[in-house]
Amino acid sequence: MKLFGTDGVRGLVNLELDSLLALKLGASVAHILKKELNKDKLTFLIGSDTRISADMLKSSVISGFLSEGCNIIDTGIIPTPAISYLITKYNLDGGFVISASHNPVEYNGIKVFNSKGYKLDDVVEEKIEDYLLNEFELNKNINEVGITEEKDLKSDYVEFLLSTIDSKKMPFKVVIDVANGASYKTAEMLFSRLDIDYKIIHNEVDGYNINNNSGSTHMDILKETVINEKYDLGIAFDGDADRCLFVDDNGEIVDGDYVLAIASKYLGLNKIVGTIMSNLGLIKYAKENNIDFVQTKVGDRYVLEEMLKNNQLVGGEQSGHIIFKKYLNTGDGELTALQILNIMTKENKKLSELKQIMKKYPQVLVNLEVTKEQKDGFDSNEDINNLIKEYERKLENNGRIVVRKSGTENLIRIMIEGTSIEEINGLAISLKTEIEELIN
Repeated sequence: MKLFGTDGVRGLVNLELDSLLALKLGASVAHILKKELNKDKLTFLIGSDTRISADMLKSSVISGFLSEGCNIIDTGIIPTPAISYLITKYNLDGGFVISASHNPVEYNGIKVFNSKGYKLDDVVEEKIEDYLLNEFELNKNINEVGITEEKDLKSDYVEFLLSTIDSKKMPFKVVIDVANGASYKTAEMLFSRLDIDYKIIHNEVDGYNINNNSGSTHMDILKETVINEKYDLGIAFDGDADRCLFVDDNGEIVDGDYVLAIASKYLGLNKIVGTIMSNLGLIKYAKENNIDFVQTKVGDRYVLEEMLKNNQLVGGEQSGHIIFKKYLNTGDGELTALQILNIMTKENKKLSELKQIMKKYPQVLVNLEVTKEQKDGFDSNEDINNLIKEYERKLENNGRIVVRKSGTENLIRIMIEGTSIEEINGLAISLKTEIEELIN
């Protein structure tokens, strides 16, 4: 059994992720990190998104953490990247975020950050997992019990975001989709401080509607709003606001690959980091402009590891996780939105103009639903590996195929790039069907 995926511990609430597991995880994190940091008492920050299950899981994590004699500062509903920033601002030992990011409401997750605002590295996660699964026992020392303090720190985070831009005067009309998620308050706090014409949509939180036909995974309503109401820009966050995608004034989606290209050009960067899912267009753009472009596994944690290793300042994923290392140690949707708006303002150009520096190759992504057992055994299936190679030959070096397991859901993701959208559409559907037949 493996608990940690590419972005913390995640699963279906009460089936794969329940209160007992959350309690054990809170206690296990405290137990292991006290040893790692050689401290008797830790202080962690905790926040959550807007899911109905957040209170249940948060109280369980807190109980486990307090049982090890450690303290918690509870800052309520707040974007994931805010926790990363606030940990470092207040010199805390780490933090928890209760969120399943872009996933539907029936999922939730627990993300853990260290004292530098980074997600835990693999070695520490393995120690926590091993303790929880094989050695766990509740602390029996009656003198070791922690306390919880509630503190609203959203304004500190917003002030930090505002400090990263040159001017608050931005001559654009923008609409922001907060996905009924964690940024539903901070987005209003942030954009109300700018001299900009803005509207926020999907900000009527009820605990159940997070990411529901909204946000960065469902952008049709945002596109319609931009076109019908003649906005210059649409901005879409996901449920915990660590990713950001855009809609330009023509109603076209502008993803993380475009953001990386734009950032490299207008911030004067000669090296950037992407992933194996980065579009061929970005790879060609980097090559033609003498930019050192490095690809990593999917997951912003792997992007960050590469950035730290070789001192790159900007990296990210097509999905909208963009890390501006100058400012923060994790992907941040609101920070990304501000940086793009800042460039638009300085260059006096709309995003539809800025994105012309890169030509994107047609790309198709299809998902195959699988069981956990099928997913776990997927990489070792030689028949599937041979099938993928057969399909790659059909592209005749004019495209590529990436087939991978989702790090957060029981899905196999199939991505095909090429020069003809009709061709790759057909190949993707056919490949999905043949893989499904092989694993069933």
